[in-house]
Amino acid sequence: MSTAKNVLGTPLQSCSTKPLTGFYRNGCCDTGAEDRGLHLVCTHVTAEFLAFSKAVGNDLSTPNPAYGFPGLRPGDRWCVCVTRWKDAMEANAAAPIVLEATHISALEFVDLEDLKKHAVAAPTS
Repeated sequence: MSTAKNVLGTPLQSCSTKPLTGFYRNGCCDTGAEDRGLHLVCTHVTAEFLAFSKAVGNDLSTPNPAYGFPGLRPGDRWCVCVTRWKDAMEANAAAPIVLEATHISALEFVDLEDLKKHAVAAPTS
């Protein structure tokens, strides 16, 4: 389990293990020096968000086995780049997020109030 904090200041929770997400593929939206994209935001991807992401050059729907990427479907939880999520928010295409599983570093790019407007309840399992 991660020792990082989430945007609420509590321990960072897992985002997803099916599919296995996170820059480090540990299920958490952890980050480090290698994570140039800053995969900080735990989303419940939607068809609208996937279409937006593909339109701006990041196809998240198509599997890429070479990178351990299964391809996403609406409803999957996935750690996405904070700047991509912010761009989607500004285009009214933001995916809902799990605050408890979104890394505290996201607050360097997005206001907590904006994150809360797009929040969904954390999974209980």
